[in-house]
Amino acid sequence: MTPALQQKIQSLVDDNTILIFMKGTPSMPQCGFSAATIQAFASLGYPFETVNILEDPEIRQGIKEFSNWPTIPQVYVGGEFIGGCDIVLEMHSRGELKPLVQEAVEGVTQA
Repeated sequence: MTPALQQKIQSLVDDNTILIFMKGTPSMPQCGFSAATIQAFASLGYPFETVNILEDPEIRQGIKEFSNWPTIPQVYVGGEFIGGCDIVLEMHSRGELKPLVQEAVEGVTQA
């Protein structure tokens, strides 16, 4: 991965409290895993941003190297890589996702 691409991805992660790299858009997900991840985050009621990796082949490959995670979607909360769909859904079902998101969002609004 080029240093410029590394910086571009890092800036996206740093500039967005909740960021989901996905296939498609929240209104038109292009895979079931992305759709399930968006549904979990939408149910929490907090704003989040997405990056459609299908629109940028460089980011599509680069994000896998950036996180050392081979699959999409990829979720970042408060600048930290959380994981993909399975981890998000597991955290959501155990009630662990909402407090993590709430803490990240409230930390930003209080800063």
